[in-house]
Order: sequence, then C-alpha cells, then structure tokens
Amino acid sequence: MKFYPATGHPVILSMSVLSMIFGLFIGGCSLLQKKPIEEGWISLFNGKNLDGWTVKIRGYELGENFGDTFRVESGVLKVAYDQYDTFNERFGHLFFKDKFSHYILRAEYRFLGEQTPGGPGWAFRNSGLMLHCQAPETMAKDQSFPVCIEVQLLGGNGSDERSTGNLCTPGTHVVMDGKLATQHCISSTSKTYHGDQWVTIEVEVRGSEIIRHIIDGQVVLEYEKPQLDEGDADAKKLIQGPDLLLSEGYISLQAESHPCEFRKVELLVLEE
Repeated sequence: MKFYPATGHPVILSMSVLSMIFGLFIGGCSLLQKKPIEEGWISLFNGKNLDGWTVKIRGYELGENFGDTFRVESGVLKVAYDQYDTFNERFGHLFFKDKFSHYILRAEYRFLGEQTPGGPGWAFRNSGLMLHCQAPETMAKDQSFPVCIEVQLLGGNGSDERSTGNLCTPGTHVVMDGKLATQHCISSTSKTYHGDQWVTIEVEVRGSEIIRHIIDGQVVLEYEKPQLDEGDADAKKLIQGPDLLLSEGYISLQAESHPCEFRKVELLVLEE
C-alpha cells in the first residue's frame, strides 16, 4: 500500500507494518473502552452477580429478593419492578457484606422508565447510597429503612430544578456549621440531572468525623459527627452506652419504587 506524506513522495507500507499499526489502533480503542480501576480502588460489584450482597425488603425475611427486585443484567446492577403489581411500601436495600469506616465510595447511577404503581410521589426518580448502616440482620421484618446516613440520589422531571447528592437521616442526626441538624433531609448544591443520563457521585467518609458529597469534582454537601437519634424507635435499639457517634457501618443501595441502575460501585479505603 502506498502512503503519501506531506512531501508528496509515496511510501510503501508492508502488510506486516500495516498489521502492527492496525493492532495498535484496536488495542488503543480497547483500552479506551475498558479503563482499568485505579490503584487502591476495589469494586464492590463484580458485574456478574450479587455475590457479596444481601437483600432486605420490607415485609420479607433477610435474603428474600421479592420480585427479583435486585438483579444483574448485561453487567449492570438493576433495581427493577417488572414483577410488581403495585409497590405496597416494599422499600428495599441491598447490603454489602463488609463494614467500612474511612473510605471514598464512588458510584455511577441512572434512573429510567416509569415509577412503579403505588410508589409515593416523593420517590419519583429517587434512590440512595446508605452509609454507616446498621447490620441488616438487626433490621425488623417490617422496617422500611435501615438506621444510617443516606446520600440521596434524585433525578429531574425534565423541567424543574432538583438537586442530587442530598442528605437524609433515617434514625440519625448530623452536625452542620457547628449545630445539630435534626431535619430529615437537607439539599445539596448540585445541579439537576434530567433524563436517563449516567451520573457519577463520590462520598468521602472519615468515620465519625466528616462526610463530603462530591459530584463532578465539586463538594456539594459537607457535615460532621453522624450520630444516632435518641428519639427514633429503630435507633434506640442500637444505642449502647452514652456515645451516639457513628464511626463505621455497612453500605447499602436503595430501592424506593423507581427503576434505577448502577454500573459501578467502587471503594477506596483511607487511612484512619
């Protein structure tokens, strides 16, 4: 094959050289398509199945995955409701097997499709990353949410502003600006993500010290001293002694009636 560089003089390339160039091109494309996870990061989701994870759905025993709500298809972890007639307050959580204290959690998520009939209005395009969770085996059968710190994930409706990476506090409180914050949900400063686009969120967790929600490299919410709420019935069962601070716990993914997907759930352990 002849190749004409800027000089205008033809250069003949052999088939072996062409094959090498083609191989380098294909290899480069492959690397672009499948970027390896950075050093130190671990993937909590293997892309094949739910190994290492345990399902807890309100009204069912631990491990019973009603309606195949949590499943893996085409390398994606899905929260699906195609086997539901109505939601019926079957809030679900998928717990990872290990506890963590100091770490960065990174997830890629998106919402899609229609909300399940019977789902509450506030749960439209709504899910969450539940951090510092109580152990799943300590949850009551009819308990809706684990006691935890929730990084609330929200999608837009196509027109209105609706931040994501918010904070919700089932059975917990946090300290913000030096004051105990007791409201259930606090909005972040993130922009709105409409449609079915993938969104990447990171959460920096440093035990009972500080927690930061990060989207597009920007901190959109920050607070400290996560702690049990003495006035919450579920939290009361977990209180042992005077120290209410939460320094570690389990991680879970939420199912609140709107289909969503997670294609990455990765974690980097930080030094304490």
